[in-house]
Formats: sequence, C-alpha cells, structure tokens
Amino acid sequence: MGLLRTAAVILVCCFPMELRAQRAIAPTEARRLPSIETIPVEAAADGLFAGASELEVDPLVELAIARNPSVEAVLNAWRAAAQRYPQAIALDDPMFMAVTAPGSWHSSDVEAAYMLQGSQKFPWCGKRQARGRAASAEARAMLGDARDERLKVAQMTRLAFYDYFLVHRQLDLQTLNTRVLREFANTARAKYENNQVTEQDVLQADLELADIERRQIEFERMRSVAVARINTLLLRVPDDHLPPPPQQLHLPGAVPPADLLRQIAAGQRPDLAALAARVRVEQANLTLATKQYYPDADIFGRYDSFWQPVETQSELRSQVGINMNVPIYQRKLAAGVCEARFRVAQRQAEYKQKLAEIQYEVEAARAQVEEGRRLVNLYGTKLLPTAERNVSVARINYDVNNASFLGLAQAQRQFIELREKHQQALADLHRRVAELERVVGGPLPEIAEQLPAPAAR
Repeated sequence: MGLLRTAAVILVCCFPMELRAQRAIAPTEARRLPSIETIPVEAAADGLFAGASELEVDPLVELAIARNPSVEAVLNAWRAAAQRYPQAIALDDPMFMAVTAPGSWHSSDVEAAYMLQGSQKFPWCGKRQARGRAASAEARAMLGDARDERLKVAQMTRLAFYDYFLVHRQLDLQTLNTRVLREFANTARAKYENNQVTEQDVLQADLELADIERRQIEFERMRSVAVARINTLLLRVPDDHLPPPPQQLHLPGAVPPADLLRQIAAGQRPDLAALAARVRVEQANLTLATKQYYPDADIFGRYDSFWQPVETQSELRSQVGINMNVPIYQRKLAAGVCEARFRVAQRQAEYKQKLAEIQYEVEAARAQVEEGRRLVNLYGTKLLPTAERNVSVARINYDVNNASFLGLAQAQRQFIELREKHQQALADLHRRVAELERVVGGPLPEIAEQLPAPAAR
C-alpha cells in the first residue's frame, strides 16, 4: 500500500501543477506577441462624415482598415494561431482504468477482485518545448500576414483617395477653362459682328466649348467611379456622400538614400518577417524530429486486488510501473530528420529570395518617386509658366488682329492639357510614394512639406 499511495500522490499532485504551469506559460507567451490596434467598426458609422469639410487621407486609411473583411480574417487567423501554444506544450490527458471480475463480488471463496490504474504520459525532455517554439513562431508568421494585409489595404485606399482628389481638381480646371473660353467666344462674336473676323472664329469657339462639355461628362463619370471605389472600401453604399478632397496636397520631401530604405525594408517588411518566423517554425520541427530518437515514458500506478490476501500475495496489490515506446525503426526516424532539414533549407531559400526581391522593389519604387518629383517640378517651373505666357501673348495678338482665333484656341488648349498633366503628375507622385511605403513596409521618414498652390488663371 505504501507504493500505491506514493504513486497516487505523484499522479494527483503533479497534474494540477502541470495545469498551473501551462496557464502561467501561455499568457506570458501571448504577451510577447505584438498586438494590432484596430478602430471599432461602430466608430466607422456612415454618420462619421456628417459635417466634415473635407476628406483626409490618413483617417480614411484607418477607417478602411478597420472595416475591411480581409484584414479581419487574417487578424482572426493570427488570434487562432496564438492559441496553439498552450495546446502544443500541454501534456496528454491522464488515463484511468478500472477492471473487475463480476463473479468475485458474490463468491464465498474469494474476495471481490478489481484493479484500479492511473497513468500519465511524459514526452522526452525538449519535445514539448520544441512544439511550443513551432507554435509560437507560426503565430508570429500569422501576425506578419496580418500586418502585410493592412499595408495592402492602406495602399489601395490611398490610391483611391488620390484618384478622388485628381478628378475633383480636373473638374475645377474644367470650370475655370469654361469661363476663359466663354470670354474668348464673346470676344470672337463681338469681332465678327464688327466685321473684323470671319464666322469661322465663332464656330471654332463653339467647337471648343462643346469639347469642354464632352470632357466634363467624362470627368463626372470618373468622379462617380472614384466615390464608388472609396465607399466600397468602407463597406458603404457605392453612391453614399463623401466630403470633398483637400484643395492641395503636401509635396513629398526628399526621398531617403537607397541604402537606408533597403535597411528599413529589411527590418519592417511584414511579409519578410513572416518568412523569418516560418524559418523558425521549421527549425523547431527539426529539433522535434531529432528528439524522436528518444522514447516517451508512460508512468502508471495500480492497485490490483486480483492478488488475493494470502500470505505471499497481499503485498503485491500496490504497483507502479512505466511503459516506453522503443524507437528502433531508424530508417523512418532518419527520413523524418532529413525531411525537416529540407524544410528548413526551403524556408531559408524563400527568405533569401524575398529579401532580394524587396531590394529590387525598393530601388524601382524609389526611382519612380524621384522621377515623379522631377516631373512635378518641371511642370511648375517651366512648362506651366511658359504655356500661360503663350496664352497671354496669343490673346493680345488676337485682340489687335495679329493672330487667328484658331491660334488662340490652340494655345489655350495646350495650357489646359498641361495643367491637367500637372495635376496628374502630382497625383501620380503621391501614388508612387504610397507604393514606396508599401515596399518599405511603413511610412517614410521626413516626407512632407507644403506644396504651394498652383497659380490660377
């Protein structure tokens, strides 16, 4: 009976301690995983834009992330993966067995015979820790996937916002250009009524105004599409009201050096971090595969009353023992280790390939941003001032009958196109900055300075 009591104390007392250890380890590991803050969906109600004077890009991005179902899906996948750690390090459930001989309970020749057994399986030292490291690393990989999805949604939202900004600025230019062309048309009519020009000038003016009206229809369609795209990202009805965009954007500042951007990308790209975590998953699996060469122990305690209380048998009722698997199939175990090694090599190669791709993406995105900055500067310092001066000279010459209305209309049309291209280049520059932020994995350092308002004509 002394051995039975000892085994029972070990089995009964160790189980609660093991459960307490699991509860202590699991929350600690969960606290090590970074958290992702999200805006509650209730805060993103449609009434959010009520009374807003203009639509701002950063709050819009946060709102889109908070309401995006794909972001919520990967977040829940990460939360689910984070719950695997306490499962991976836990012991198997203890086992209890009871056996009896029913006929012995009513026999006058023997005592009632029964057997009670409790057992607990203990894996070889290090196996549970390896499973825990694999589960923890997989959760970190899921966290990287979640952050990468947030970056994708943020980029899509910024692109939609810049489309919305661009079409509004183009509509403003159309309104301004319509007013200027009507002034030209009134001048042409007055000159025609005074027999200073032919009817062709009046017809040409009407044609230019009709073309402006055609383009107005196109831009209104583009505005409806831009509104629908933003509302779709916010899970709203496509034609819901949106505040107007700001009148001007901030001009991005100087782009950091390529070496610095590559360093930042290597440190904060979430998809690269996810691959690094998956390398650690396979390394933990390799450790676990090497541990399979060692047996697991199933310790049990038993009380067996089938040993009848005769002089030589009564002390045999209390028993303790151990069951162990015998890992003798070396070929199977070696294949498991080789497979795990190849998995590690696969993940390491994927990590190196992704790192090389990121370096290329950073360089390409940086070159596009630099090109965009130079284009915006060229429009602002050379093309637009020259085109505006050309219109002024053409109008003076037309007023004194030294030029045709066709020449004046061509100069104005060229000025209109250049102003539209200037706004297009500005929006493209911000799109390229959004792409650079995406490939770097986050905001760029010191990237904003105020863009002067373009000269209005």
